[in-house]
Formats: sequence, structure tokens, C-alpha cells
Amino acid sequence: MASRNIEITRKTKETDISLTLDLDGGNIQINTGIPFFDHLLTAMTFHGNIGIDLNAKGDLEIDPHHLIEDTGLVLGSALRETIESYGGIKRFAHSIIPMDEALSEITLDVCGRPYLVYKADYPQEYSGQFQMTLLKEFFAALSNAAGMAIHAECRYGDNSHHMAESLFKALGKAIKNAFTLSNSKIVMSTKGKL
Repeated sequence: MASRNIEITRKTKETDISLTLDLDGGNIQINTGIPFFDHLLTAMTFHGNIGIDLNAKGDLEIDPHHLIEDTGLVLGSALRETIESYGGIKRFAHSIIPMDEALSEITLDVCGRPYLVYKADYPQEYSGQFQMTLLKEFFAALSNAAGMAIHAECRYGDNSHHMAESLFKALGKAIKNAFTLSNSKIVMSTKGKL
């Protein structure tokens, strides 16, 4: 089977992002200029066996918010396009991942209707220089652009880094499973259309 390569670019006054995504695996190359965010995205794609080439620049001198949100929009757009370009997927997925004392889970429904439930009570407001509240912005943008319901919950943890990393590892595995091509020609919806 040929790989499912999708290329997306987004350029605004605040950000300039280019993404090549391959849900069938491949190299991982990520550069956002935000080291902790790169670390989380690398964990997500590695554990999801997703190939990615992501180059993102933004107005980091103001705040990393725009770049993190727009990265979620670009990734979500690429996921949505894989369905349009390559056909039916399994649609639902669930993944639970531990990292030391932290335990996180992601449940996805790629249904065309964005919805986010995000529960993560980080004990440290920052991981290094990275403000943990920005992660919710990424998940919201991803949900909206991909048109999928995301239930993201870090059940518990004592270390914000471990909690976020387990959440992103779970996201990678869930994306891989939800976007696996369906062997059936039947659309995975009783409506007959996602």
C-alpha cells in the first residue's frame, strides 16, 4: 500500500507553518522553536508510528500561544484531508498510557463534529519555560480543524512533564488507531456519512 502523505501550509501575520504528515509511518522531523512542544509532538508521532516533517515559525517574542494553536489547526487539517484523499477509516479509538506516576487517556471519535473534553490538573504551572495551560489550546485547535471529538484526561500525576508526555503519547496511539483505513466500504456511521 502506498503511504498516505498529506502536505499542509498555513501562513498568517503571526505564524508560518508547513507540515507533511504520513499516517503510515516515516521519519520524524519537528522544529517549532519551542523545545518542550517539540518534545511532546515527537513523543506523539513516535508512539503513533506517524511520519512527520513539521517546520513552524511564529511570533514567539510575543507569546507561544499563536504558534501552538496554529500547529493544532494545521495538524487537524492534515488529518481531515487524509479521509477526503484516502477513504474510510475505523473512526473510534482509545488509548491509556502511563509515564512513571502519571496516567493519561485519549478517546477519539472522528465524526466530523468537533468537541473537546480536556481534564488535566497540572501541579506545576510550567515545565521548564513552557506554560502548561497552552496545551488545551493545541487540543482545541486540533479538534476543531480535524472535526473530531477528543476526550483527553490526565487521570493523575505529580509531575506536569510526565502528565503532558503521557497525554501526547496516548494521543499518538489513538490517532494511529482511529485513522487506520477501514477494510469495509461501509462508512462508519448509521447516517451513511461522517
